[in-house]
Amino acid sequence: MVVVAFGIAARIAKGAIKRVREEGLKVGLFRPITLWPFPSKALKELAKKVKHFFVFEMNMGQMVEDVRLALDGSGEVHFYGRPGGVILTPLEISRVISSYYYQKKL
Repeated sequence: MVVVAFGIAARIAKGAIKRVREEGLKVGLFRPITLWPFPSKALKELAKKVKHFFVFEMNMGQMVEDVRLALDGSGEVHFYGRPGGVILTPLEISRVISSYYYQKKL
């Protein structure tokens, strides 16, 4: 599974990924440096090896559409976000990742 996140959400996701890796889950991070132009080619290349993508954002999911367009059906995309200034925590994100990971039996 690959977590796609940018900005502060990527930093939080990095902490969550560290936690779930300690549990033995195979999870990585894709962190776009810029959102325009969106790094579609790099994400599409990654989809040759990975089929599950989790988009974490601190908004209503503006980037999730870019991820879906970039993957063009070559991966399963899920979204978790929270707008309004409420900061996500690594523990919260790690729980979401673990839940999905075990649910899909990856």
